[in-house]
Order: sequence, then structure tokens, then C-alpha cells
Amino acid sequence: MRHDNEPAFVLHTYPYLETSLRVEVLSRSHGRVSLIARGARRPRSALRGTLLLFQPLLVSWSGKTELHTLHKVEWQGGATPLKGGALLCGFYLNELMMKLLPREAPHESLFEEYRHSLETLAAVDNHAAALRRFEKRLLKEIGYALVLDYDATTGGPIEGGRSYSYEVERGPVRVNGGDHALELSGSTLIDMQRDDYSNPATLQQSRALMRLLINHHLNGQTLYTRQLLSDLRQL
Repeated sequence: MRHDNEPAFVLHTYPYLETSLRVEVLSRSHGRVSLIARGARRPRSALRGTLLLFQPLLVSWSGKTELHTLHKVEWQGGATPLKGGALLCGFYLNELMMKLLPREAPHESLFEEYRHSLETLAAVDNHAAALRRFEKRLLKEIGYALVLDYDATTGGPIEGGRSYSYEVERGPVRVNGGDHALELSGSTLIDMQRDDYSNPATLQQSRALMRLLINHHLNGQTLYTRQLLSDLRQL
């Protein structure tokens, strides 16, 4: 089976055998796909300079197994290169998808969200809101959409003036005394439902919530880019 000129982004590349590369891509119609770029490490390979991270590509491949053969890559241009903190955030998004997305399950809306996230990271200085929006969409795509609009115990709507704890498998539960590992204001949950991160408290609490949920679904896997970003904040 062959797929030609599929819109895609490269997520990760690493050496394969002596002269080839293994390439993980996020494609629009086929989700995360694993490809072998044969001879791509040779100096004169036509593929050598086209496997660009964070750039829109058209990719052609074929094969019946989980590991396909890459035939052609065309750079589409037009995307602003990521630099500095935006570049690290881009690597973070890629690592999230490498560890959470199953292979060859179509996620067209996630593909478009990723494209939009890269554009946002390149255009703004504060990247946190873009990361939270993408994390939310990624969890939804893999079947773990956040509950943000109602109390998981009562079924009633979230109230902005109340405090809630978030139970991973259920959602927000109103706090009635006692100690809780993570407390969130109702206004934070409402803001997150709207993807509004303009309030500094919402930014801080949403970061803590997404870290809790992503850690749960990673099942013990380490996010190296998250640790790097955390270390840089301490400098």
C-alpha cells in the first residue's frame, strides 16, 4: 500500500542501521507513522536536508508492516522557525505525542491543533497557554477528555467561587474540608473549559492539573523536555 503527498510533520529521527534513519511523523490522515528513510545519512541523499522538524511537509511512503519505507519528502515552506523557549516547547509537544499517541490512528483535528500550536509558539512570548490547549486536545484525542464543566459527585455545574479537587478517573469534586493534593478554584475550571488562560491563577493551576493528568497517563515514563524546561526556569 502506498500513500503519496500526505501532509505531515516530523516528530523525531534517529539512526537506523549504517546509513538510514528511522523517522516518526505525525500525518494528517494516518496519525503517527514510523518510516525508514533508506540512505538518508549519506552525504548526497535527497532526503538528508528535507526531514525538518516543525516544518510542514508532504510525505510519500509505502509498506504493509508497522515500519514503512519513506520514498519522498517535499518541504512546503511558510512556517516561522522556532527559537529559544519556543523551540523547547515544540520538542515538548513532539515528545508528548511520541509517548502518548498510538501508531496509525487518524487524528486530523490533532494535526491541525499541532500546526496551530507551532504558529502560536513562534508568534508569542508567553507559551504556556498554547501548551495547555494542546495538552487538552491530545488527552481528548486518546480518549481521556477532561471534565471541566460539572461536579463529578453531584452532577451540578462548576461554581466559580468554590474550590475543587480533581480525581483523575472522575473529574472535579467539590472540596468540603480535609487535605487534598491539588485544589483548583471553580473559576480555573471554567476558564480551562473556555481555553481562556489570561488569569495568572488559571495559568498556574492549569499547569499543575495538566502535569497530574499527563503523569498518570504516561504510566511512569519520563518526559525529558519537561525536566529541561523546569531546569531552565531555575537558572
